[in-house]
Amino acid sequence: MNELSHVAFIMDGNGRWGIKRNKTRNFGHLQGVKTVQKTVQASIQLKIPIITFFVFSTENWKRPKTEINFLLKLIKSYFKKEIKNIMQNNIKINIIGDKKKLPLEIKKILKKVENDTKSNKKLIINLALNYGSKNEIKNAFMRILDQKLKITEKSISQNLFTQNLPDPDILIRTGGKKRLSNFMLWQLSYSEIYFIDKLWPDFNKLDLIKIINNYKKIIRNYGDI
Repeated sequence: MNELSHVAFIMDGNGRWGIKRNKTRNFGHLQGVKTVQKTVQASIQLKIPIITFFVFSTENWKRPKTEINFLLKLIKSYFKKEIKNIMQNNIKINIIGDKKKLPLEIKKILKKVENDTKSNKKLIINLALNYGSKNEIKNAFMRILDQKLKITEKSISQNLFTQNLPDPDILIRTGGKKRLSNFMLWQLSYSEIYFIDKLWPDFNKLDLIKIINNYKKIIRNYGDI
């Protein structure tokens, strides 16, 4: 039976979920945050050590400014409301991605959350913000060259945003699309990938359990017979 240490999520379909209900895309994003909260609680109950959410990509800056501003406000309000629960549940928050382009207020909030939760151990949550995998890999190579290190798989992995963390065992993408969208391209090399048609706000604990049970039965040979 396969051990499970890390599950990653591409949370696709929030905007479409809102439109399908004759409301706004932002209404869908709001519901998506509730699904994040439920998924976090489910992960604690299922004793998953690490989860990663693809929150905002480097390409998402192309969206309308009103939607971008709403998403940034959601991030800010989420931590203001949830920091007490995060601490009580012994959750560590890591932000992966290029923080430089984020608004100053958001950067300050994220820095404080990372610092306040750095000693927590029950669950590690990676939030991919202004994240693009190609940019991550490029920057890893630049750091390796700056340090005059030998380019190896190990040195590349140690210079990614996810350094010192195991690669995802499972990637779950909701929303019916079957692509990786520039997400963790290096780290997902041997991950089991599950594309599901449900939009993110409809994803639930039973879906997660079903995927985990399937994963545990898979024979993983890593190129061997």
